Amino acid sequence: MYILYYKPTCPYCIRVVDFAEEQGIKLELKDINEPALREELIEKGGKAQVPYLVDHEAGKEMYESADIIGYLTLSGA
Repeated sequence: MYILYYKPTCPYCIRVVDFAEEQGIKLELKDINEPALREELIEKGGKAQVPYLVDHEAGKEMYESADIIGYLTLSGA
């Protein structure tokens, strides 16, 4: 399962969410407008930048919508 830290109003986050929906990729969405999730993101990635993808199975974590979409495409999700 993929976890995506995001903000619902962020155009880069929307781009990733829309791509995942089009491809049938399931994402667990974590809205960093919630203070506890924002802190969780900072602990994981070091900053409160979104979108941020976590793939626990592969041990991968990344920022940047284009990188995330590329990763999801290449991982065959």
